[in-house]
Amino acid sequence: MYALAIIRYRRPLEEVLAHHEAHRAYLQELKARGVLVASGPFEPRCGGALLLRVPDGAVEATLDAVRDGDPYWKAGVGQYELLAWNVRTGRDDLDRA
Repeated sequence: MYALAIIRYRRPLEEVLAHHEAHRAYLQELKARGVLVASGPFEPRCGGALLLRVPDGAVEATLDAVRDGDPYWKAGVGQYELLAWNVRTGRDDLDRA
């Protein structure tokens, strides 16, 4: 199963940027664990998105853990919208990523 995490900044950008390095380090951890497939900011810079690979039997728990571990969430500068995504077209491509 895959999921999308939409992160929207809840504070001014300069407050968000104070937590940016910790957020990026956290994303690298998720990538190393095979949870994060891709990520990046929106333009204009109002938040960003994560494409996640999550186990079928633990979708909700995994998504909650991803959100709860993010320094943006912990600092109250980012709000998460978590969407489980049952990819149909292009799934083989994602599985290879």
